[in-house]
Amino acid sequence: MNKRIAPYYWMTVPAVILFFVFMTLPALQGIYYSFTNYNGFGQGYDFVGFKNYFNLFQDDNVGNAYWFTFKFAIVVTILTNILSLLIALGLNAKIKIRNFFRGIYFLPNILSVLIVGYIFNYLFSNVFPIWGQNLGINALSTNILGSESLAWIGIVIVAVWQSVALNTILYLAGLQTIPTTLYEASNLDGAGKWREFWSITFPLIAPFFTINMVLAMKNSLMVFDQIVALTNGGPGRATQSISHLIYTGGFEGGEYAYQSANSVIYFIVIAVISILQIRFLQRRETDL
Repeated sequence: MNKRIAPYYWMTVPAVILFFVFMTLPALQGIYYSFTNYNGFGQGYDFVGFKNYFNLFQDDNVGNAYWFTFKFAIVVTILTNILSLLIALGLNAKIKIRNFFRGIYFLPNILSVLIVGYIFNYLFSNVFPIWGQNLGINALSTNILGSESLAWIGIVIVAVWQSVALNTILYLAGLQTIPTTLYEASNLDGAGKWREFWSITFPLIAPFFTINMVLAMKNSLMVFDQIVALTNGGPGRATQSISHLIYTGGFEGGEYAYQSANSVIYFIVIAVISILQIRFLQRRETDL
């Protein structure tokens, strides 16, 4: 073996082995068990073919989980990208101590999702209702996490607050690639800020917009930690996401094979949505 090539194998082969053992192999096992009636423990199980997959499309709990997850993912993706882009534009302006503000805005991304979730759970349950009662604001006087119609809004707030950090950094990286001479030329032509944004800024950061949209949607579809910390899927099943349903049903409800089939469908859905997003947004990049 070429001495120059050997180090690359020594660095990549262990990583490939670890990835196969901890990622690929469990995924293949999940696909295998999805065609059985295995309950997650013991040795006995029978092959049932596509029965689990057929039952998924008739399960109301699965349908509700998919509906909640899609609704949550769309709202979080839109809000995250709007807020992060606005913050990035503000931080990119020539203001003092802007590096300090960049660090502050990135702080939520390095905090544990569960810890943040439990902190917000306490705020929604104890702090905000007291503030609402003292200030006479009815909207804050009750714990929204205890309402079937409002609990998902609390999860959205936490998810957006923590997701904005990474997206802001990516947008800032994109803004740094835009030559200042373009803005100088637009000022000479008398273009306003809004015209500058649509004609210069947004077209040139379109690739970063694509990345942020795909990452935000993918992460939102996989929401789990925030739900565990804030509502645990409640009240009732009002905020139960697909990943939470797979976990509780597979590891606590004796539906290991059934939820394995659900996870296979879940993986396909996320992959298809991500691919469609990339193809559509990349096509839009060329049109801008």
